[in-house]
Amino acid sequence: MKQDVQASLSFDDFLKVDIRVGTVVRAEPFPEARKPAIKLWIDFGPDLGTRKTSAQITRHYTVDSVIGLQVAAVVNFPPRQIGPVMSEVLTLGLPDEDGEVVLVQPGQPVPNGGRLY
Repeated sequence: MKQDVQASLSFDDFLKVDIRVGTVVRAEPFPEARKPAIKLWIDFGPDLGTRKTSAQITRHYTVDSVIGLQVAAVVNFPPRQIGPVMSEVLTLGLPDEDGEVVLVQPGQPVPNGGRLY
């Protein structure tokens, strides 16, 4: 399905979005969520520390399978209340053929806190 291309942004606009890699160090079920989700605690290294979020990733991931995964996330959005969870980052994913989330991950291990460029 082809989507309309949105307005172009400048390189400076792109640089405003702070996308970092972190390792999932803790995960819990999130039964209070409207759609099935998992609570995540992601370690972004010594400068940013561990941040909490939730993600609708239950089709491809379990609480146990996400522990230790490195994932990409936007770390400079303001916190957002999602039910009882205050989400501190936006974990990034791409839709599979059924529209289910597949997490964006580096192809090999990289230091936590590394910025996408």
